[in-house]
Amino acid sequence: MKRLFATTLLVARTLAASADPPVEWIDPDTGHLVRRLTDEPGSASLYFNQNGYLPDGQRLVYTTPAGISVVRWETRQARQVVSGRVRLIEAGRRHPRVYYIQDGALHWTNVDTGETRRVGPLPPRASIATINADETLAAGTSIEGDAQVPMAQPPAAGQGHTLEMPRNRGQMIEQRWAARLPMAIFTMRIDTGEVRVIHRGNDWFNHLLFSPADPSLLLFCHEGPWHKVDRIWLIRADGTGLRKLHVRTMEMEIFGHEFWSADGRTVWYDLQTPRGEVFWLAGVELDTGARTWYHLERNEWSIHFNVSRDGALFCGDGGDPGQVARAPDGRWIYLFRPERIPNRGVEDPSFIRPGVLRAKKLVNMAKHDYRLEPNVSFTPDAKWVVFRSNMFGPSYVFAVRVEPGGAPSAPVKPAE
Repeated sequence: MKRLFATTLLVARTLAASADPPVEWIDPDTGHLVRRLTDEPGSASLYFNQNGYLPDGQRLVYTTPAGISVVRWETRQARQVVSGRVRLIEAGRRHPRVYYIQDGALHWTNVDTGETRRVGPLPPRASIATINADETLAAGTSIEGDAQVPMAQPPAAGQGHTLEMPRNRGQMIEQRWAARLPMAIFTMRIDTGEVRVIHRGNDWFNHLLFSPADPSLLLFCHEGPWHKVDRIWLIRADGTGLRKLHVRTMEMEIFGHEFWSADGRTVWYDLQTPRGEVFWLAGVELDTGARTWYHLERNEWSIHFNVSRDGALFCGDGGDPGQVARAPDGRWIYLFRPERIPNRGVEDPSFIRPGVLRAKKLVNMAKHDYRLEPNVSFTPDAKWVVFRSNMFGPSYVFAVRVEPGGAPSAPVKPAE
């Protein structure tokens, strides 16, 4: 039966790839306008928690097999800004730059002027994952010594143009975590390329992400099987202030895929109590320690969640029955409106503040192969949710309007 399903899926994707994908359409199941932003087969937006939006709030950076491009999502105006084999890290928050790895070194390119700088070479066996809010520092991890890496997890889908997750990913994660290799977290100065190690250990450090507001605050995780690790941590860029953000309280409780609120005050994450049974989107306010947990149903659980810049909306990319939630009807792009449950009882600041996420379906993803994670994000104006999909065979970048209705305009894509 599994072989038949896989064959059917392959045939469907092949047939879909043989036709030109539509530029715009109204999803018949949701009534929302969907727009294909990219024309290049194999194009992809960034991982869900990496910044892909330039400071003007109107353009998105994305990868193609030929390099890095930028697109205006309202007009579909697009152009290539970096060519060659590269790994895109992030878009700058202060300057109109893209930061990327090429030929073993960190570079940036100004997408408006074309100015390009080589920042500096990476340390041995290292990668860079994030750029801070004022674009003065990059941060990454390295494996120290010469120990062999057993079946190391590949880069996050869409980095180094590795788009689809391998089928044996769970085994790869278990073996890499169990190896207990010596690792370091380091920063690199953007102006000089100077490298400084700020943290060492035998945990598997991953998912580094600078605060969008505080240039000195870095979020990272202890990677591995989620039920075996204390995942979510903070550290200052000078190596001080190491802090664990979530404490497990039951067997098989899992938490991860952490991301920042736009103001840098809250860290949000997927929480399951226990794994695969009860689902929450949880948040902790860094200044006060206040915790908010929003409940959602099994079918509404998503591989990744994200939040609008004003904090009023969340979105999710759903999942297929093979994901941890085992959702029978989870293949959707979702919009969530958070709703707090009023407290009519005991006031205690140490209590978790409960709530629910009210879900609305935006895009039917039944034809999407979830080995490619959609990785949702809101545009800065919160009018669109951006995601990547292989629903037409190759991967492309799409956007769906948050408000329903409207008519496809099939906008022409002029040269910038």
